[in-house]
Amino acid sequence: MDDGTSKESPKTPRSAAEEARLVAAITDLFEHRITFNGFLGFRIASLAANPVRIDFDMRPELIGHYLHGRLHGGVISSVLDVTGGLAIMRAIADRHDHEPTVAVLRRFAHLGTIDLRVDYLRQGIGERFTAEGEVVRLGRRIAASAMRLSNEKGTLVATGNATYIVS
Repeated sequence: MDDGTSKESPKTPRSAAEEARLVAAITDLFEHRITFNGFLGFRIASLAANPVRIDFDMRPELIGHYLHGRLHGGVISSVLDVTGGLAIMRAIADRHDHEPTVAVLRRFAHLGTIDLRVDYLRQGIGERFTAEGEVVRLGRRIAASAMRLSNEKGTLVATGNATYIVS
C-alpha cells in the first residue's frame, strides 16, 4: 500500500559514453541528414553548451557578389539560423540529461524557426567562417538564441537573434 511518502528515484545524469553517442547522433543529423547543411559545407566545430560553433569554408558556390567574392547573404542568414537551432538542441539535451540519445532526438521533432533577425555588419570576405550560438532563453514552448558570424581573422561579419518553437 502506498502511503504517499515514497520518493521518486533521482534521475541519473548522462554517462560519458551516452554523451558521446548523443554528440555523434546530433553531428550526423546536422551534417548529413539535414542535407542543406551538408550542401553548404557546415560542420559542427563545438557542441559544448554556450556557445556552440559551426565552421565552413568559402567556396565559389557560396559567393553572392562575383566581382568581390563576398559570401552570399542567404548563406549568412542560413548559418546563423542553424547555429541558433543547434544551440537550442544542445540546451534541450542538457535539460534532459537523464534521457538516452534516442529520447533526446525525439524532442527535436517540433523544433522550428519562428523568427530570425540578421544584422549584416561587414562584407563576408574570408577563407573560413565560424558561427557561434548561445541560448538566451529556453522555455517549454519557445526558445531564443543569439548568434555571431566571423571570418578566420576574427572579423565580425554578422549577428543574429532568433526564436524557435520547441514543442
